[in-house]
Amino acid sequence: MKTILPLSVVAAIALISPALIGPAQARSLDMIRSTGVIGLCAHPNSLPFASKAGDPPGFQVELGQALARELGVSLKLDWIITRYQMRSAGCDILLDVIADREAQSETNLRISKPYYRTGVALAVPSASTLTSFKSLNEHTKVGVQVGSMAAMVIGQRRVPTSTFGFEIDSLEALANHEIDAAAVTPTVAGYFNLTHPDKALRILDRDESEANLNWNVAVGIVRPDDSLRDAIDAALERLRGDGTVERIYRRYGVILQSPK
Repeated sequence: MKTILPLSVVAAIALISPALIGPAQARSLDMIRSTGVIGLCAHPNSLPFASKAGDPPGFQVELGQALARELGVSLKLDWIITRYQMRSAGCDILLDVIADREAQSETNLRISKPYYRTGVALAVPSASTLTSFKSLNEHTKVGVQVGSMAAMVIGQRRVPTSTFGFEIDSLEALANHEIDAAAVTPTVAGYFNLTHPDKALRILDRDESEANLNWNVAVGIVRPDDSLRDAIDAALERLRGDGTVERIYRRYGVILQSPK
């Protein structure tokens, strides 16, 4: 079973499809503090995001624990495999959610202030002469996730592509010299380098001119009152200010960039 989810599966869990979260699951800050528990929904087998095995637990679990401490409660993990399980999971927050009103327009998630910026970058071999998306041409084959925005953007440039179901598969193909580059999130590419030091790849800077391939990331909150969102915003600010957020992600090979 794959340990790294493709973007489409991550989106199904972290971004949540419309109408999956009902008002019965909404809990206010007062309710959370009265029970002493805040619930986080995560996939049980999706490192570096989360792992039920707990060795390591994943940066979503570690950040969830830090947020819970800041709120004065404990963290309850609600493990879900598919987005449809959100109906019965009853969690309060999700992490690594796209912080965009349009992206969340049909969901019932409220969004915290963003805490980092990411998107789709190119991973290339260390000796590659590629420098950006603009340097791709008809002679460079790029690994893309099937049905992804990156596949569409790169395909429009008439650049040859090879499709994969999982980001890790495209990175392994790249490391084995089967393709020239892989369009993946820096998050997954960073974790690949951490766990495959003998096959380390170079991660090019994201191209901010490609608006569809860049986004801010926030906490997704399940229909909270304003007090809960304000409390999470304040907790994130403290955790970012003392370096906790950056340290958590860095343990998984991820170098965070500030949101824009």
